[in-house]
Amino acid sequence: MSSKPTQQTDPPSQTPYERFGGHEFFVALVGDFYQGVSNDAELRALYPEEDLGPAEDRFRMFLEQYWGGPTTYSEQRGHPRLRQRHGPFAIDEAARDRWLLHIRAALDARQLSPELDDQMWRYLVSAAHAMVNVQADIRPTQPTFGLQSKPGDGA
Repeated sequence: MSSKPTQQTDPPSQTPYERFGGHEFFVALVGDFYQGVSNDAELRALYPEEDLGPAEDRFRMFLEQYWGGPTTYSEQRGHPRLRQRHGPFAIDEAARDRWLLHIRAALDARQLSPELDDQMWRYLVSAAHAMVNVQADIRPTQPTFGLQSKPGDGA
């Protein structure tokens, strides 16, 4: 009787969502991020809702879907259209940097492997840069963080 070598099968490929830690990871990441936002008066002012809970849920669902998890975001809200959805809010480089500060702290708290941390961070930085819709030398019609009133403009 001849013995055939047993063939090792690789475990099924995991989605990035699963490699990051699934739902629990994203709940913690986004929860920590919004805790930072709630304590940052300048950044908090960009959020029109008194309760940050709905924004927290939307951001978590978006990230979960983006990284290969449940498609709840699109089922409830349609295509993400990030730039369009953020268009009504004046986002300058200072607001972007404050956003990145809080999401970096939340990401650091997750203590990911360097590879996963880098993968997530590169995406978050890229997305944050893409949301900037106000240049520092242009005064928008609504309040923008990081921009000071010019002398003599009545503000």
